[in-house]
Amino acid sequence: MNKKRPVNLDLRTIKQPLPAISSILHRITGIALFFGAIFMLYALGLSLESEAGFNEAVAMFEGSFFAKLIAWGLVSALGYHFVAGIKHLVMDAGYCEELESGRMAAKVTLVIGGVLILLAGVWVW
Repeated sequence: MNKKRPVNLDLRTIKQPLPAISSILHRITGIALFFGAIFMLYALGLSLESEAGFNEAVAMFEGSFFAKLIAWGLVSALGYHFVAGIKHLVMDAGYCEELESGRMAAKVTLVIGGVLILLAGVWVW
């Protein structure tokens, strides 16, 4: 093992390729969906409790900026995670595995994900 190899531990100076960014965002949105499910299960449980609980859950989403922000974040994460998951399934089938087609697939994923995020914002607000 060569001990004189340069070591760069500053992650801010490393330029990640676009497919890596797309894959990392897919993992981040998966984690966000996992933890966001706690909030949504709470709202579902509250709404199924009684009519008063349902009205409280509706009021929580209508009146609270924070609740709308969480809902928008979760819908956005779900949209991007779905699109990136489809990209990963296509790549698992043997398509878009080359460097240039992988870059194009990552660009398409990011553009479609961005459009879905904007549409989710319009829908929530």
